[in-house]
Amino acid sequence: MIYLNIMKYKTKQLTERFVSLLSEWPEVECISLNEAADSDTLDPYFALILDVYYSGKIPGPEERKKLYGQDAAVFESSGGGAKDRFLVGDMPVRFEFKNTKKIEELAAIVESRQDDFWLLKDSGTYGYYRLAHGEILFSRTGWIDTIKEKLLGLNDEFWKLMRDAVQSKMEHSLSDLGAAMINNDEFYYLISSALFIKNACLAIFCINHHFEPSHRAYYKQVLELPILPDSFPAYLETFLRESEELTMERKYNIAQLLGRNIIAL
Repeated sequence: MIYLNIMKYKTKQLTERFVSLLSEWPEVECISLNEAADSDTLDPYFALILDVYYSGKIPGPEERKKLYGQDAAVFESSGGGAKDRFLVGDMPVRFEFKNTKKIEELAAIVESRQDDFWLLKDSGTYGYYRLAHGEILFSRTGWIDTIKEKLLGLNDEFWKLMRDAVQSKMEHSLSDLGAAMINNDEFYYLISSALFIKNACLAIFCINHHFEPSHRAYYKQVLELPILPDSFPAYLETFLRESEELTMERKYNIAQLLGRNIIAL
């Protein structure tokens, strides 16, 4: 217990250190903490992830690397310099830099520009989830509050469009699952299974007007939603379980039941 308290204190110190540093840049509008930092530091999913919203021009990757400090090891920057990753001791740290204009454009799509909705069909709503649920550690002007307000007030039309899109993908992957079963194609069956259960969960998130979380949080959060298909927890657990009794055909039948129950909602 003492060790865990020490690690949590180190996480708090590290967070305060980097928020203090990043907030000094006049271009930085807002800094939010990703929920991955809520995990225990011994959890493989743990990471100190900060979303840094900015306007104008921020320091480049090489300059940022120097500013992070000499203890920032194994530094790498990706995504055109929009994502920094490094270690401080044994703690993984990640910063994602996001331009406020692009965020405003994304918010406009879900709020009123639904002619551009097709842009979301592949990218999904995880970006909105991070905007809506990130813990605000620094806000310069209150810009983030305006964005959050827009996301909380989405109308039924948006969720219907999103549900239709992911439900269509769910049905397509279910068809692929059946084809893989008939051909006894274990590789394609595995891929189709993953796509089916992902899109099934996405459809349920849409039905509940809930932005999709990170993939590692799908299972926990989908089971906590108020509106679920009939027998969903039992079907989901059976579908995910590995057993000699659960043949390809048996799992395909369960997937069909899941799909029908989701469509019926």
